Amino acid sequence: MGNTISIPTRPIRKFVPEDLVINSWNKIKSLFDNLDDREINSVLELEQWMLDQSELSAVLEEDMAWRYIKMNIDTNDQELGEQFSFWIKEISPKTAPYSHKLNLKLVSSPYLKDLEKEKYRIYLRSVKKQIEIFREDNIPLFTTMEEKQQEYGAISAKMSIEVDGKKMTMQKAALLLKSTDRAKREEIYNKISSRRLQDEKVLDDLFDELISLRQKIAKNADFDNYRDYMFAAMGRFDYTPKDCFNFHDAIAKEIVPIINSFEQKRKNKLGNESYKPWDTAVDVDGLPPLKPFDGGAELTDLSIECFNRLRPYFGECLSTMKAMKHLDLESKNGKAPGGFMYPLYEIGVPFIYMNAVGSQRDLVTMVHEGGHAVHSFLSRDLSLTEFKSTPSEVAELASMAMELLSMDHWDVFYSDAADLKRAKLEQLEKALETLPWVASIDKFQHWIYTTEHTAQQRKEKWLSISDELGNQIIDWEGNENVHANLWQKQLHLYEVPFYYIEYGMAQLGAIAMWRSYKQLGEQGLDNYMNALKLGYTKTIGEIYETAGIKFDFSASYVKELADFIKEELEKLS
Repeated sequence: MGNTISIPTRPIRKFVPEDLVINSWNKIKSLFDNLDDREINSVLELEQWMLDQSELSAVLEEDMAWRYIKMNIDTNDQELGEQFSFWIKEISPKTAPYSHKLNLKLVSSPYLKDLEKEKYRIYLRSVKKQIEIFREDNIPLFTTMEEKQQEYGAISAKMSIEVDGKKMTMQKAALLLKSTDRAKREEIYNKISSRRLQDEKVLDDLFDELISLRQKIAKNADFDNYRDYMFAAMGRFDYTPKDCFNFHDAIAKEIVPIINSFEQKRKNKLGNESYKPWDTAVDVDGLPPLKPFDGGAELTDLSIECFNRLRPYFGECLSTMKAMKHLDLESKNGKAPGGFMYPLYEIGVPFIYMNAVGSQRDLVTMVHEGGHAVHSFLSRDLSLTEFKSTPSEVAELASMAMELLSMDHWDVFYSDAADLKRAKLEQLEKALETLPWVASIDKFQHWIYTTEHTAQQRKEKWLSISDELGNQIIDWEGNENVHANLWQKQLHLYEVPFYYIEYGMAQLGAIAMWRSYKQLGEQGLDNYMNALKLGYTKTIGEIYETAGIKFDFSASYVKELADFIKEELEKLS
């Protein structure tokens, strides 16, 4: 791998017309018909057919990606919303039957046996699973579900509060919860909570609709419930629901007591009789919030420098994205909440989207999404688009490991040694604090889709899970309804169901990856890059093994990694 990436241009297309503009289904129907009707008379022709299908997939996915990105950047622009909606209503439903037919054509080819077995092993098992769960009746349900899912972002984007006479996004307002003025924190927290609760019923009703749609999709595909359907749809070949339950139990046993000890220390230092939800973000030593950067431009440049110091290749990836304007980082009115890295499979240069307001959390989000971006660059030259679409357990390993790997170079953000130490301590604590929340959301989802329930019972179940996996030190008196509705803040529940436990599995992998880097130095980084270069051409376990770590979430392994983090915290204290 060289140390320089020139600004890429889109590769010359060999199958899809260079001047294709997708403004109707007819513009692309002939391409699908070509693939469907084409005679295949040798293994070489089969591989060319697969490459042509891959090219079409890359073009279509990138076209949809830009519509999604632009719509999120400005939810107030009706035309952008309509362009994405056009794709969901007019393109996706028509491609689905063709995708199924092409999958069937592939697996029924007499030349399939002549393909290089190891190269296509993972891809073909996914294709066979897609064939198994495909149902024509589900296509219109998917369209409705995708439209419904987008409502969550639109509802959230409209949320704002007024602070000192100024309108403020929820992300910017949340920054004020780090204020050392407790009365101010309480005021802001109550304003944020009140605004969220205005949409409590709307979000409950939306979620009920989504659950109903999802369960119907599962039943159509002959599954007992949507949980079991999603394990198949997401290609979870390498673990089962029982493994998830073991993860929940391991986190409750090994991690929750550590988090409670962190929170008890915070409570003791603050010296208040009760520890309220608005006390969880303030610096307990009375220091002002960390401010690692000022504005999106500075965040970009400092992140590039940070990545350059870790390994020049990483910095060059971000530099390429900056030059191509594939970054939109600052929070603004009308911008949908959250942050993501969106792969662009044809050009091979991803896009990073986030809502930065100048906080330490934003720094972490940037290096996290930067890790995703590096992964996208490292896998961009794989021959099939499908090889580049990695399972989340691997994708999140790339990003969460980068949070820890980059820490030794956070001095580019913090010239003050005390601030740098604070940032590192916060990151290490959050590396563990992430785990109970992930376990809570995942356990909640298993229950949601395997149990008939009302909106009120859902709240009660959430509180029950919080008793086991949540923060036990916070005093929720007077804010009971806020507590019962905390789950509504989690975008994944609405927009990408069951995509969340991957963060927990990958967090364990990230801690192991950082430990390996501390032990092996540059060889550890080589292992990290070699694993990411594999894309999805190996099993999750094989990819983790290439990285020099284990894909394991047993209680003993969780304890081993937690003990390592505690040792590192002691070194910093």
